[in-house]
Amino acid sequence: GVDWLWLLPVLLFIVWMTNLYNFMDGSDGLAGGMAFFGFGFYGIAGLMNGNEAFAMLNFSIGAAALGFLYHNFHPAKVFMGDAGSIPLGFLAAAFGVWGWQQGFWPFWFPLLVFSPFVSDTTVTLFKRTRRREKIMQAHRSHYYQRLVQLGWGHRNTALAEYALMLLAGASALWGVGMDVHSQGILLVCWGAIYSGLMLWVDRCWRRNEALKEIFAGD
Repeated sequence: GVDWLWLLPVLLFIVWMTNLYNFMDGSDGLAGGMAFFGFGFYGIAGLMNGNEAFAMLNFSIGAAALGFLYHNFHPAKVFMGDAGSIPLGFLAAAFGVWGWQQGFWPFWFPLLVFSPFVSDTTVTLFKRTRRREKIMQAHRSHYYQRLVQLGWGHRNTALAEYALMLLAGASALWGVGMDVHSQGILLVCWGAIYSGLMLWVDRCWRRNEALKEIFAGD
């Protein structure tokens, strides 16, 4: 079981993952892709630890996501909506906690596997809170939304995110076998990668907004 000191952090993690998955379901192929990669890596970790039932559960969700992506990739014909994104976010958190309880992976593993979603939503919420915006109000300031608006479009944004999901998940699997010090270095490196990517998108966004003002003035 989970030590009582962990109960509140675990509860907050489950609530946050459930909601952030819903927040990130705003571009063709994005949430389905995260489900395919995220649960796929959960499944591989389950197999590595000899728990075939747990692995098959995760692979089944990943396979279902792949089938959904056939119709959801840009231009999307079907959409996930709350009915799909909220359960997926809950399962990502619940399976992540369960695997940690069973000793399949360290506590940081689910966070890194789903870090393309975790980092975008967490930083965006922090920035909106700092600007005193209504955090539950609809907006288009997520990093993936800004990439779409900057001209990348739904297709290229999804493909770029897939590459990030693959790298994050693969490095998380690789990191499970490391000593604690090396795991810490891995997490710091990923923190630097996300910081760099976000700063780059922010700079491109500011430049784009400045150009809009110039042309609007003309």
